[in-house]
Amino acid sequence: RETCAETDMETNGTAEEETNCFSSSSLKLYEAQFFGFTPQTCMLRIYSAFHDSLNDIVPVVEEVCVRKLRKGQSDKGEERLRSQARECSRRLQQFMEKRFKQLSERMEALLVSRCFTVPPNVLLPEDQCHKKYPQDIQEILKLESSMADLHGAYEAEVCARQALLAELEEQKEVQKQMDGILEWVMELRAAWVKDGNGNFQESFQLAMMSIKKLQEAVEQVLVCSRTLK
Repeated sequence: RETCAETDMETNGTAEEETNCFSSSSLKLYEAQFFGFTPQTCMLRIYSAFHDSLNDIVPVVEEVCVRKLRKGQSDKGEERLRSQARECSRRLQQFMEKRFKQLSERMEALLVSRCFTVPPNVLLPEDQCHKKYPQDIQEILKLESSMADLHGAYEAEVCARQALLAELEEQKEVQKQMDGILEWVMELRAAWVKDGNGNFQESFQLAMMSIKKLQEAVEQVLVCSRTLK
């Protein structure tokens, strides 16, 4: 018993060391992507299969042992024998599950360290282009920086283009108003000449001066009206 206990302690110690060295936190995502599963999921399936098999086998072994040992015993003795066999089966099942759990931890560590490792020269199909066209990390950073600069310049060009389009729309509106005023002046000039009222330019200047004086007079009237109120 002492020898078995020492062996168990050594086994448990080795399993704990390997589990600590190769914990799930040290597992790389590339390995999980490459294999399509992790050591944890693999061991979980194995443990589930072992647990199901143990639940199927233990009752059969228990029934066989009771059948072999109940010969020549009374009903009361057979019932006591079944109770003892059931208790032994429960203890056996607990022992087997505990031992398998300890072994599964060690197996998981071994899977990570010896099986679940992708060599540097093995790549996923979608990563083969990196092997065909290797790039230095500094060159990649330089390309990324250039792409960021180009993107910034493109955004600035887009903003400048939008500002120019807005200004062009304003100029079109102003041009439209100026064309309307020019058309009105031309129509007024044609009507003035047609009626034979003399020089149009001099008359137009006099009319503009009169309009200006009229506007000043209107402003003075408004001021006076506000004062009287």
